[in-house]
Amino acid sequence: MQILFDDNHLLVVYKPGGLPVQADATGDPDLLTLGKQWVAQRFAKPGNVYLGLVHRLDRPARGVVVLARTSKSASRLSEQFRTRSVEKTYQIVVLGRPREDEGKLEHWLVPGESGTRVGRTGEGQRAELDYRVVETRGETTLCEVRLHTGRKHQIRVQFAAIGCPVLGDLRYGAPAPLPDRCIALLAARLSFDHPTTRERLTFSAPEPPGWPWHPDETAQRNATTGVS
Repeated sequence: MQILFDDNHLLVVYKPGGLPVQADATGDPDLLTLGKQWVAQRFAKPGNVYLGLVHRLDRPARGVVVLARTSKSASRLSEQFRTRSVEKTYQIVVLGRPREDEGKLEHWLVPGESGTRVGRTGEGQRAELDYRVVETRGETTLCEVRLHTGRKHQIRVQFAAIGCPVLGDLRYGAPAPLPDRCIALLAARLSFDHPTTRERLTFSAPEPPGWPWHPDETAQRNATTGVS
């Protein structure tokens, strides 16, 4: 866990892949508990520390997560997520390439014990996202995704439904795991209004260890030398 920002109302962190956001049956360390421990040590707080979980990120994914340090902040942040005023931008690396360079995916998703499936129109919950293709290399493609709804495993299921599973995502059709056993899904940017000042804040994730896509060296060199 890496701290990106903290004040009396917020704690914004980078969640590494493989870390659950809250305690589960495995008993493994989790983001919420680690966050509470950090706050207790950082501010020398005795007893129980409040930290509110206002959104989630799948265990094998990684990226920016905001936690609320007060119940009032938790309520106001939750309302922003509910009304979709929070902007969530993801990067994913998928097998194959979407048919269009950019577009909208709309499906009806039905959650179940073994995962989420695509249902018939009107069955389950409507899911919507926008995407654009950033670059294709060989058999894999880097895409940027903007969520309009926040359904369980939404990005993973919707891209699998168009024949482009997220790399490493064995549950939804990827043929092989990644070396770190995570999936190539990064919560890259998160924008929201501060719960008390109303200032618009934007946080970006650092490039994570094990991320299966690095900037093209030729493009980097051309950008440095001014070549187009």
